[in-house]
Amino acid sequence: MVFLAILFIAAVLTTLFFLIKGLVTMAGTTSQDLEGTGPSERAIRSNKLMQKRILFQAVAIGLAALILLIASAKS
Repeated sequence: MVFLAILFIAAVLTTLFFLIKGLVTMAGTTSQDLEGTGPSERAIRSNKLMQKRILFQAVAIGLAALILLIASAKS
């Protein structure tokens, strides 16, 4: 149970890391990025960061559900 809690905290912190990194990347968007043809490097990087955030967010939700399931089974 302690191992799952540590994994959960790690997943939450990783999600927070990718969220902040994605916000910083998005905040640095320039008009040249928006007016170019096709996706810019910044847009591609932002999309990859969002995908990683969603992945770790799903892992955190799954771990939270597993911890709650185990805790309810013990009581």
